[in-house]
Amino acid sequence: MSDRTKALAISASYFDEGGFLSDIKRLVSRPTESQDPRGKPHLMAYLTDEMQPMLEGLGFTCRIFDNPEENAPPIMVAERIEDPALPTVLSYGHGDVIRAQETQWRAGLSPFEMVEEGDRLYGRGAADNKAQHLINIKSMAAVIEAEGKLGFNAKILLEMAEESGSPGLKTFCEQNKDLLAADVLIASDGPRLSSTAPTIFTGSRGGELFDMVVDLREGANHSGNFGGLIADPAIILAHAIASITDARGQIQIPEWRPTSLTPRIREVIAALPPIDTGSIEIDENWGEESLTPQERVLGWNSFAVLAMKSGVPEAPVNAISGYAKATCQLRFVVGTDPDDIIPALRRHLAAKGFDKVEVVKAERHAFPATRLDPDHPWVRFAARSLEASTGTKPHILPNLGGSLPNDCFADVLGLPTIWIPHSYAACSQHAPNEHILKSLSRQALQGMTGLFWDIAAKGAVPAEGE
Repeated sequence: MSDRTKALAISASYFDEGGFLSDIKRLVSRPTESQDPRGKPHLMAYLTDEMQPMLEGLGFTCRIFDNPEENAPPIMVAERIEDPALPTVLSYGHGDVIRAQETQWRAGLSPFEMVEEGDRLYGRGAADNKAQHLINIKSMAAVIEAEGKLGFNAKILLEMAEESGSPGLKTFCEQNKDLLAADVLIASDGPRLSSTAPTIFTGSRGGELFDMVVDLREGANHSGNFGGLIADPAIILAHAIASITDARGQIQIPEWRPTSLTPRIREVIAALPPIDTGSIEIDENWGEESLTPQERVLGWNSFAVLAMKSGVPEAPVNAISGYAKATCQLRFVVGTDPDDIIPALRRHLAAKGFDKVEVVKAERHAFPATRLDPDHPWVRFAARSLEASTGTKPHILPNLGGSLPNDCFADVLGLPTIWIPHSYAACSQHAPNEHILKSLSRQALQGMTGLFWDIAAKGAVPAEGE
């Protein structure tokens, strides 16, 4: 048995003998909700009681830092430095989860009690992101057990506020560039394109959140006595929103239409299979008409209205409200000027005569868009390794459709960024009934174990032409 085969066998045994199930069940039981005050005491406990013992048992030195942003959760950095001459891999994960939504899970399920049903393991945070960083840590563990060493230097950054927009993370990276110095970021978050094949993406779409508000007067006025006499803020707001796209959702603001869907990026996207959305049906006639569905989500921008309100929807009365608000979002790729998103919207609304519509930028932290060249040597190296370990050619995406704090690593630390997700699109991430697939998780353990073994075997950073 070769050393590589031995490492793969160790990670397979970890899964097959119940080690993975035991660990992820325990991690999911920690109610680490960063958006809910109830989660605060559990955020630190996840690091001190779960991650620190696990990593120190593998020879990592762990340090927990106060977040640079006041009242934000702590950040952990773990290091295993074997030889400064060896390549250094930085990895990342987040132990916090979205709100539990306890009352919305179906009968028989509870967010912080893992339930096994067939190939599915249900629990809040299983897919996002606890299983993902657990798989990477245990894959390193398999290499260490097989080799008696890791064979490269490893650093792991774990934050506890990603679901709240990663407050303080960018500042932390700026303040700790030497501590986090590495040759590459290899991390896992988000979904695969298909549940049966590995995915590599090298960046993510950005997300800009803002409110559109029409505030005309205090209170409401009788719709019979004042209908036709006073302006309706909900109608004004509806028309303003409708001017941003056409009837099929095609963006009408020129500055919001990106310039980065190059022939090479289109070629990379064209090689991908249809997006695996499970039972969620795609609307083929929605979005940019000239683009394929894959291009719309991976190479283009999308505008969405996340919530709208005027009056009291739960108990409507015969009155014209004086106020209307919509919370909106632009998901955007590289090639969009993030500093001009809000100004461009304001110029557009002014040109259309919507002077009563105010645009308010959200206080919540936003993620910029990032993308590494899909032909980068690290991408090619990772793709060959994953295929060798899993027997399946990975899908290579120019970026994730969602958002991640990848700018902290790509822009601040200047690293090539390789993301290898261990979930899939229909996992109910950010929704009730969140789950992971056992089959996918086992395959991911094999793929990551092989990748880490191959990095150790190479002993150097991949070069152009390899």
